[in-house]
Amino acid sequence: MAVCPGDSLLLWFGLGPGSGAQCKNQWLPTGLRILSGSLCVTGPCLPTPGCQDHPQQPQPCQLDEPAPSSRELVCTVHFACQTLDVYFLPLVFLCRDCTLLLLWVCVLLRTSEPKASNASRPNILLILADDLGIGDIGCYGNDTLRTPNIDRLAEEGVRLTQHLAAAPLCTPSRAAFLTGRYALRSGMEESAGFRVLYWTAGSGGLPANETTFARILKQQGYATGLIGKWHQGLNCAARGDHCHHPLAHGFDYFYGMPFTLIPDCDPRRHSQMDVLAGSAVRHYVSALALGVLSLAAAQRCGLLSVPWRAVWGAAGLASLGLASWFFCYGFMRHWNCILMRNHEVTEQPMDLERTTGRMLQEAVAYIQRNKDRPFLLFVSLLHVHTPLPTTKAFLGRSRHGLYGDNVEEMDWLVGKILDALEENGLRNSTFTYFASDHGGSLGARDERQQLGGWNGIYRGGKGMGGWEGGIRVPGILRWPGVLPAGRVIQEPTSLMDVFPTVVQLGGGQVPQDRVIDGHSLLPLLRGAQEHSAHEFLFHYCGRALHAARWHQRDSGRVWKVHYVTPQFHPAGSGSCLNQHLCPCSGEGVIHHSPPLLFDLSRDPAEAQPLSPDSEPLYHAVIERVGEAVARHQETLSPVPQQLSLGNIMWKPWLQPCCGTFPFCWCQEEGDSSPQEPGL
Repeated sequence: MAVCPGDSLLLWFGLGPGSGAQCKNQWLPTGLRILSGSLCVTGPCLPTPGCQDHPQQPQPCQLDEPAPSSRELVCTVHFACQTLDVYFLPLVFLCRDCTLLLLWVCVLLRTSEPKASNASRPNILLILADDLGIGDIGCYGNDTLRTPNIDRLAEEGVRLTQHLAAAPLCTPSRAAFLTGRYALRSGMEESAGFRVLYWTAGSGGLPANETTFARILKQQGYATGLIGKWHQGLNCAARGDHCHHPLAHGFDYFYGMPFTLIPDCDPRRHSQMDVLAGSAVRHYVSALALGVLSLAAAQRCGLLSVPWRAVWGAAGLASLGLASWFFCYGFMRHWNCILMRNHEVTEQPMDLERTTGRMLQEAVAYIQRNKDRPFLLFVSLLHVHTPLPTTKAFLGRSRHGLYGDNVEEMDWLVGKILDALEENGLRNSTFTYFASDHGGSLGARDERQQLGGWNGIYRGGKGMGGWEGGIRVPGILRWPGVLPAGRVIQEPTSLMDVFPTVVQLGGGQVPQDRVIDGHSLLPLLRGAQEHSAHEFLFHYCGRALHAARWHQRDSGRVWKVHYVTPQFHPAGSGSCLNQHLCPCSGEGVIHHSPPLLFDLSRDPAEAQPLSPDSEPLYHAVIERVGEAVARHQETLSPVPQQLSLGNIMWKPWLQPCCGTFPFCWCQEEGDSSPQEPGL
């Protein structure tokens, strides 16, 4: 593109759309920079969807050196690259001062921007289940649970068979999902034995300097909404500062739980937090109380000369400890099980029987409100996390107890959200994604039944760093007319890939000032690339690297190396039934030297570890993966630990409250119960 001499202006613009026009296979600019004396193409270039022979990767626009000028006007034009046949015509205007003309051109271009923008950038619907096993869905092989809506989504789109969570637990997995980076990079991994956020009133959370896909899309003009679970922190230093809130990370609307479901949310169930932490508190308080009584008895009998002031001081400490334990754990439901709309607490504690209906109403209403503009809607489901709140319409319907009932209700909920797209004429203009944050929980059970999911043939489950059952999850994507229906991709992909994929769809750019571990899925989904962009993936349990995988593209083999594995209890159970989660380090893990090696392309269940005798490439593979691990760890930098004891502990001054603390009780009005599903 030549630079105009003198004060002339060279203006190129597109004419269209063409009726039934043939795709030109061109890479089209998303922006124009118009200068007095020249014009340059700026911004990222996007492929024309539907073209089968476009380059596999976006190429940078060729920029000419602009003519020196003190007058620079910037116009942003979004072309409808999906359906337009675009022609570029040069117009040369000769003038002594082009400022007025440039301003008028900018106004004309801006008037056509909204329509073109909507046509070229899809709406984006992300649906993420909680604790769902890959074996719980019909399209992944389950023929005993009914999931017709999710199965239909797979039939109309692309199904990923080796889709991997970046962590086997919700807080780190979701941090990686939102940012496209391993959770270690943001400090959202285990510290001091704490692997997730335990309180709404803790001070840890996703740091403000992390960039989410919502923040980038909001900058690109998208409406950005989050309905459901957050679990990435809330406050930092004071109640209401909301430094970790979804609205501080790019979402312009939030309705849901700032925390996560826990058994305490159901008043009919035993407190999980009481079991995990309250027992330790009771132990110390009991020991202190026993010591106080012993001191008092010794003083009374004259066996010890202890001032009564010291006895009463110790008694005061014991009473204070008991009161603290009761105030924290006795009111767990009020502190953690709350609903918020944007910055306001709307229900405390939440009514589980009405939560499903409320989430659905909010999701459908968000779609209706934003149907005339591009939107990102992240539906972060509360299903199928314990305590498995299930409405009466679904209780007893499945063949697998309460967990199965909850799965089938989740599928119904997904179907209703998809119906909302259809009813608002948005089906073909919406990129839809469905997945789970990690594998199903094998240790979730009560005295009567299993309350966790099924991970199919894959070994391990939730919380187990390297085993496939904890990290291999469903992955389904649909974009009618752009992505081929019914396609199955067996290449390794990651939840971290959603970040660059969504950013590219929205016309943004991934940050260049940090490591992004995800890769855009679009070339793979469209068939422009045969193999995944991931050659190596690393599987952490907390901050400990438990395993790594190597996708040997030339042979098609996928190698998995385990350096550390959890020690199952009882032996052979495939889980750690003596505790809530398998540990990541310490006495509860096994360090393997030499490492365990599996060929997942032949043994996806990780049933038969290879040895130098059974696999000639054993030493070469171990060495190659070890080199990749070393290179990867060189990219890690020290960051503040968000899950440290100081950040995890409950702080009353950070507690969200819909009243005057500690009198935090409020309830939303209206009936939100789902109607009879008619299955």
